Amino acid sequence: MTFKKTVLASLSVAALTAGLSQATLVAAADVQSGTYKVEPAHTQVLFNVDHFGFTNYHGVFSGASGSLTLNADDASKSKVDITIPTTTVQTTSDKLTEELKGSDWFNTKAHPNARFVSTKVTSSDSDNAKVEGNLTLNGVTKPVTLNVHFHGAGENPLNKAYTAGFDAITTIKRSDFGIKQFVPAVSDEVKLTIEGAFEKAK
Repeated sequence: MTFKKTVLASLSVAALTAGLSQATLVAAADVQSGTYKVEPAHTQVLFNVDHFGFTNYHGVFSGASGSLTLNADDASKSKVDITIPTTTVQTTSDKLTEELKGSDWFNTKAHPNARFVSTKVTSSDSDNAKVEGNLTLNGVTKPVTLNVHFHGAGENPLNKAYTAGFDAITTIKRSDFGIKQFVPAVSDEVKLTIEGAFEKAK
């Protein structure tokens, strides 16, 4: 690369960075109400189990889809419906990733998707809420409560889409969903952390 091209590339990166720094985020009370769709590229579902008492082991699902109906004035009227392809499970071990897709674990051939559908939303303050709903995993449906925190909202400086983001955590017992392999050596309790990005429908 010539010196001139290097300078031009640096200037382009600087201009983009300057534009990104001008993004304005709003407080939870000022979020736009409406219908949103999951932005899959920046939505992740992470899971964490205790692995034989040695480490906390993490994995991630991607490719989520679904919708959020957001009512900024009355959180109880909000609702969410998200589908997560279990086939996208990923860990730092290729061998384990393939094992997790098998019948002893997520059984992705028979049940390629997990789904959470909310039934009740209760806000404790403008930034936090409890979202109760039904989680279907491995063909089994059980009630689950998500502790949700508002992360931020505003116009995405790259694609200009109005975007709202939320963090959510919960803990489930995988045996409740028929996933019992190596319990209790690999913990029955699984901590789920959801980083959800939603784009407002135009």
